[in-house]
Amino acid sequence: MDTNDSLGLVQTLAERLQARGWQMATAESCTGGLIAAACTELAGSSAWFDRGFVTYSNQAKTDLLGVDADLIATHGAVSEPVARAMAEGAVQRAGVQIAVAVTGIAGPTGGTPDKPVGTVWLAWAGQGLHTRAVRVCFDGDRARIRAQTCEAALSGLIQALS
Repeated sequence: MDTNDSLGLVQTLAERLQARGWQMATAESCTGGLIAAACTELAGSSAWFDRGFVTYSNQAKTDLLGVDADLIATHGAVSEPVARAMAEGAVQRAGVQIAVAVTGIAGPTGGTPDKPVGTVWLAWAGQGLHTRAVRVCFDGDRARIRAQTCEAALSGLIQALS
């Protein structure tokens, strides 16, 4: 993700959150905190960014976000139900109005025929919002997949606040 593109998305996101008086949180697996880092790159982000959960392991998803271990065992960490539970857990645990969650396979290994490298589930949840989740398959190397995931997460937040 181009730094200027990222900054533009974050500035738009900040304006929309501040106009509502809302705060946000992130629940990140495959991005390892990149979304939170992009948000906090903007000076003054403490007015609208509360926290980021980096829940790379399944245990962290359960411990920090309250994702049911049976949900992970049944559907896998990279799945719609888990992404939804992560986003909803971030809203609840952080006490914020909106959150984004990402879980995926950034590669270069770990893919399967059903979930190839580049498969990412993103979910957005919030107060008064219907939790929305999307599956995307990004191309490129690990860095490119993670950057595209970050951009999609920020764009989805902006869309949710429209």
